[in-house]
Amino acid sequence: EDSKTKRAQDAKLMMDKEGHKADLESELQKSSMEHKSTLKADMDKAEQIKDLHLECDWLEANFEARKEAHSGEVESLKKAKAVLSGADFSLVQGASSVRRALRGATAK
Repeated sequence: EDSKTKRAQDAKLMMDKEGHKADLESELQKSSMEHKSTLKADMDKAEQIKDLHLECDWLEANFEARKEAHSGEVESLKKAKAVLSGADFSLVQGASSVRRALRGATAK
């Protein structure tokens, strides 16, 4: 009877350990999948940071040139606005009198 009881206890202990092992293997697999997912997310985030860093480097390197170009555009717009508001119509009047002269020349 002692050996029968011992075998029953050993069988139960073995089943418990196998169940615990299966639980641990399942947990390990789940952790491994989570690790891969986290690692991929980390790599994606690192790629985004690298791209932002490159973009910032470009912006810093070209800031002065862009600033000068913008200032030139603003100055050109101010001059165009001044011309359109009547500050200097000599060019426009000259072009229209040339057109009138050409029209008169073709009519003759």
